[in-house]
Order: sequence, then C-alpha cells, then structure tokens
Amino acid sequence: MTDDTDAAGPAPFTAADYAARMAAAAQSAAGAGLAGLLIAPGPDLTHLTGYRPTAETERLTLLVLAAGQDPVLVVPALEAPDAAKAPGAGALTLRDWADGKDPYALTAPLLDLRGRFGVSDNTWALHLLGLQRQLPDTSYAALADCLPMLRAVKDTRELERLAAAGAAADAAYAQILHLPFAGRRETDVAADLAALLRTHGHSQVDFTVVGSGPNGANPHHEAGERVIRHGDMVVLDFGGLRFGYGSDISRTVHVGEPTAEEQRVHDIVREAQQAGFAAVGPGIACQDVDRAARAVITEFGYGDRFIHRTGHGIGVTTHEPPYMVEGEEQPLVPGMCFSVEPGVYLPGRFGVRIEDIVTVTEDGGRRLNDAPRELAVVD
Repeated sequence: MTDDTDAAGPAPFTAADYAARMAAAAQSAAGAGLAGLLIAPGPDLTHLTGYRPTAETERLTLLVLAAGQDPVLVVPALEAPDAAKAPGAGALTLRDWADGKDPYALTAPLLDLRGRFGVSDNTWALHLLGLQRQLPDTSYAALADCLPMLRAVKDTRELERLAAAGAAADAAYAQILHLPFAGRRETDVAADLAALLRTHGHSQVDFTVVGSGPNGANPHHEAGERVIRHGDMVVLDFGGLRFGYGSDISRTVHVGEPTAEEQRVHDIVREAQQAGFAAVGPGIACQDVDRAARAVITEFGYGDRFIHRTGHGIGVTTHEPPYMVEGEEQPLVPGMCFSVEPGVYLPGRFGVRIEDIVTVTEDGGRRLNDAPRELAVVD
C-alpha cells in the first residue's frame, strides 16, 4: 500500500517530495550525532518513502539513510516489484536479497562500522540483533528518544490531507446526531460511526469509542454490549486515515435533556478545551497547552478527574509525537499538528471529553475540526 489518494483528493506526493524528506531526515540524524537512520516497515517508512508493505514479514526490509550517501532500501526479492512501485522509489536505490542469502551481510557494508544509528521504534529485535552480529561495534537508539520530532512538522500538502480527514470526521459527527441512540447497543453506534467515516472517504477506521453512562468515565472504553438509555451522557471518540493521514475527534452528547450538573461539567470541559487551543502558538512549550487546559478544570474542582494528557500528535498515524503533557518542553513549531482533548471522568457516573485536531500557524493555531462543541441532545 502506498500514498492513499483518489481522483477527488489531493495530488499525490512525488518522488521529489520523498527525496526531500529523506534528505532532511539524514541531516537531522547527523545533527543529532548519529551515523544514520535505519527505518523498518511502519509509519516512518511510509512517511519517508510512501512504501507500506502489504503484510508483516520476518524477512528484512530496511531503509538506510545517512548524510552524504544515497538512500538505500533493502528488500526481499519477492517484494521488490511492489517496493519499486512506491511513489518514493525513484528517489532511492533498491537492493534486494533472495531467500537463502544473509540479508544482514548484504546490509552491513551500507553502515559505518562503528556508527551509532537511530532505529525506527517498531524495528524487530530479530533484525537489529542480526545487524549487531555483523557489526558488533555499532550502537543504536530508538527514534522516539533521539529524533522524536522526525515527522512532527507537516508541510502544506500534508496539512491539506489532515484538513480533509478532519472535515470528514466533522461530517460523520453531523450525521450521527440524527441517528437513534436510546435502546441501541454501544457497538451499534460504533458501527454507524465507522460506516460514516468510510462514507466520507476514510480508507481506514482506527477506533470508534462509544462510552455511554458510566462507561464514559473510562477514556479508552471499547464499545460494548451496554444498551444506551435515556438520560445517558455518551462520549464519542473516533478517527482513522483519509488520504493516508489521520483524523481524531471527540464530542460528548446526551440522550434527552441533561441535568444541571451534566451541563455544568460539559461547559467546564468546553472552556478548558478553548483554553488549551488559545495557548497554541509558535515557541510555546507543549506542556503549556496541557497546563492551560488543566488549569480550568482544576479551578472548578475536577483536577483529579482529568486523568490523561491534553493531546498527542497526528499524521500518518493517529497517535505520534509531539505530546501535550506536563514535562514536555519541546517548543511548538508552525506545521505541527496535534489534538487538544481535555476531559472529566466521574467513575460510576459519566465522562465528558471534547477534542479537536489543531495545527500551529505563524501567529497562533488553527482548528482542523469545526464540528459544534456544544452539548448536543440526541434521541
């Protein structure tokens, strides 16, 4: 699988786009004191080359990047034809290996004999140990530790895809409000959400959280067999990939008219979400977005019921750096995209979460979700 586009969508990324990404990644690695990067199948490989193998395999597939040398993608011979069709293939050299040959012996000459390399987080231990046997003086660091912001800053064409994904999620939310909730299982509503995301162009649905009543107090509740009742607060959190880039939105609805307390808690979370968004701007530390949202909820006495970070990055995956959390001092940079999603969770009773995807602009932030944030009443 490669770049997820269609005739009605954004123009495909070109080999030149992927060449620029790989060159920038190699330079970032050199700037971090690394000899290069070793990228296995996963989101980093998709981002850098457009190549996404159709299935997991124990056969070594590895992109080798280093400043001053051409990118090389080592692939099994039987998968080389698919790799050659990837949109970034024209910007790299393919080096294939056949079953019965040692892929690590083939790869070793591409690496500095005593270098330290950044390795994509999902690289199999099998492959890393194979390289270490060939090159015992090399060392390795996870990209999450040495280059956590590798994919964090999106270009204009990536932002276009994220905006399209966000608009599709907004459209799905607008339609779900007109479907029945009471008397149906959480799984029924979750299936509706998944179908609506696909109707609005998503090629992949990653999650459809439907937390009704007390289940809403679990932020990552998986939709279950509970039958939604009149009087329930219902947390909806759903997203996936459109044009290869992620959506993620949360809204909280109420079946019938809410009580004064339920409305008040929702209003507090909505105010906190606005405060988090208002804090976004170039040079602002990630943790300050979290602090801004958390301060509102704490002021109203629910600080101990806001039990997760305020946000996470989004791109070719729906969860990636940067993270809006206390202790993360990474400054925001124009082009970064992430969620702002404060919540309040009252065990045994209900939960409330409101989430938008936000991108950093030159002078502040821009929401990529425009769905209404008021507490919607559903049937």
